[in-house]
Amino acid sequence: MQQQKPSNDPLHGLTLEKIINHLVESYGWEALGMQIRIRCFTDNPSVQSSLKFLRKTPWARTKVEDFYKYSLRKNKLK
Repeated sequence: MQQQKPSNDPLHGLTLEKIINHLVESYGWEALGMQIRIRCFTDNPSVQSSLKFLRKTPWARTKVEDFYKYSLRKNKLK
């Protein structure tokens, strides 16, 4: 039986909700809205409204996931 190698993907095993919560805790809504220019982060933001929008909008979800990966790399360098 072959053992599977652990995934190198930083998104492996993470839900979109965990990603959003991490970003909000790290940056806050205002800074997050400045980094990722989408209305769900700038106009009356909430985790639930963001989840609803991002689940329906692949390009926006990709931006959030890419920014999450960037923030992980940036924090590793510190």
